[in-house]
Amino acid sequence: MIDTVELMRKVRSIRILTNRLVDERLAGDWRSSFHGQGLEFEEIREYHPGDDVRTIDWNVTARTGSPQTKRFSEERRLTVLFLVDVSGSQSFGSGARAKSDLAAELACLLALTSIRNQDEVGLVLFSDRIVKTVPPRKGRTAVMRIVREVLAAADGAVGGGTDIAGALDWLAAVQRRKAVVFLVSDFQDEGWEGRLAALARRHDLICCPVSDPAESRLPAAGLVELEDPETGEAVWADLSSRAVREAFDADAAARAEALRSTFRRSGADFMDFRTDEDPIGPVRAFFRRRAAAHRR
Repeated sequence: MIDTVELMRKVRSIRILTNRLVDERLAGDWRSSFHGQGLEFEEIREYHPGDDVRTIDWNVTARTGSPQTKRFSEERRLTVLFLVDVSGSQSFGSGARAKSDLAAELACLLALTSIRNQDEVGLVLFSDRIVKTVPPRKGRTAVMRIVREVLAAADGAVGGGTDIAGALDWLAAVQRRKAVVFLVSDFQDEGWEGRLAALARRHDLICCPVSDPAESRLPAAGLVELEDPETGEAVWADLSSRAVREAFDADAAARAEALRSTFRRSGADFMDFRTDEDPIGPVRAFFRRRAAAHRR
């Protein structure tokens, strides 16, 4: 059962936090990092030598008796979609916040930044199925609904497994117009890797893996029971053994590097986030890197 009072408290908390982080510099970095989706008509003016003859408007030219040409500017407005994993593993958090809280905070930060550019923001929640969709809309009301829906899905214990491939296939089928897509997940799933390249060719795809420090480094806690939050499968592990902890740490590092390699091969961009770190750092670094690449 969702506690409405607690849900709204979380929404207000995230709104206050992200409002403080979203400044003009971040908004400028957003505009430098993402190109528009085409050209939009700006005006008709008299033709000048050197103008592209293909832009001459012959109807207006006939009416005025002198050559007139159309001017276009880059369409800056974007469609921004958040494809957010709300499966059982997203509820895990060893510290003050769970991965689902981090996902909501990240979506709010990016969405608030994007609406300063008059972009439209939408949401798709998924686990082992499509849980909920919110059509792209403009404005802060749209942003706050996205945050509320992500948190409500987590508090409502959507749970279950993860089907990233199914979510990617669904988005590819319904989203025909090019969009900026932020895929937020812990990527604890298999069989989705081949879908990324196809989606990255059609959309500006940015993968946002979220993780918790306890998932990459185990404490020396003795004999403990470890449970998979998606399947419920439990195993016992002796964490007093240094060899067990080192093997776990090495395996976690190898999986993280394999994930980044998959993103690179597919042509998707990516940012890494952890529940014990402020998301603004990776976001700013990502924007700077993208802006520098566009200038080259």
